[in-house]
This record gives sequence, C-alpha cells and structure tokens, in this order.
Amino acid sequence: PDVGQSALIAAVWLVQATLAGLSLTILGILGALGIVGLVAAYFTLDHFAARIDKFLTGAGDTFQIDKALDCFRAGGWLGTGPGEGRMKFRLPEAQTDYIFSVIGEEFGLIACLMLAGLFIALVVRALLLAMEEDDPFIFLATSGLAVQFGLQAMINMMVNLKLLPSKGMTLP
Repeated sequence: PDVGQSALIAAVWLVQATLAGLSLTILGILGALGIVGLVAAYFTLDHFAARIDKFLTGAGDTFQIDKALDCFRAGGWLGTGPGEGRMKFRLPEAQTDYIFSVIGEEFGLIACLMLAGLFIALVVRALLLAMEEDDPFIFLATSGLAVQFGLQAMINMMVNLKLLPSKGMTLP
C-alpha cells in the first residue's frame, strides 16, 4: 500500500473539488476523514508507522537520507560540476527518488533553488492559464495536473532535504 501516493491523489482531488464548488462543510468532513485515515494507517500498516517513527525520532536505518544530505554537503553553493559528483554513487535510487540530491551535489544549492523556482513558475503559469478558460473541464484538468505536478515536486524535494519522511516519489 502506497499511502504517500494515495495522499497525493486525494490532495489533488480535494483541490479539484474545491475549484468545482464543493461546499466547505463537505470539504471539511472529507479532510477530517483523511486525517482519520492517516491515523488508522499509522496503527495498521507497520511499514508506514516505521517510516513515520524513523522520521520523527531519527532512530533506526537512515542510510538513504544520510547519503542524500551528504550529496548536498559535497555540492556546496556551486556544486562539483556535471558528472563530477562522487557521493551519488553511494546513494540508493539516485536516478529517481533522490535526483534532487544529485543535482545539489553536481550543480550546487544555487541550481537547486533555481530548479525549485522553475517548478513554482510552471505551476503558477499553468494555474493562471487555467483561470482564463471558459470550459470547466479544461479548467479542472489543467488545475489538477498543475497541482499534482507541484505537490509531487515539493514532496520529492522535501524528502531529499529531510523535511518529510522517505516516500519513494520521483521528481517529475
């Protein structure tokens, strides 16, 4: 069970439901049910509880996130140069889940900030274009895709920076 991906899809659905005009009362009830579902997942899914506990306490195997943070440290402000990173070879799933850490090592913090800014600009631009649409389907489809793109990027970057528990979600 992939709780993180399910939560992402639910968040995108809630945004689309809000934009479609669903009442705030119903949205509040659905949000509360989502929180109850996450609490239930914590108490019924051992792997989910272990990831949350590991994130909150720092106890246990933190190999992946430790190596991801080592990549950022090795890169510094300007990075080691394209293809010159060495820490990435010790990082599991460097080509997918932790690509942001590899970018941090090879291109540096400045490039990571620029990449985050690019994701924000793409999402904002898509939402601005969606607001100009008269067709409700195009409006909701564009908004949903933009929100999913932005949330997935944000989750991946936050996991790479140890701001969220390890999730296994790729950078779009």
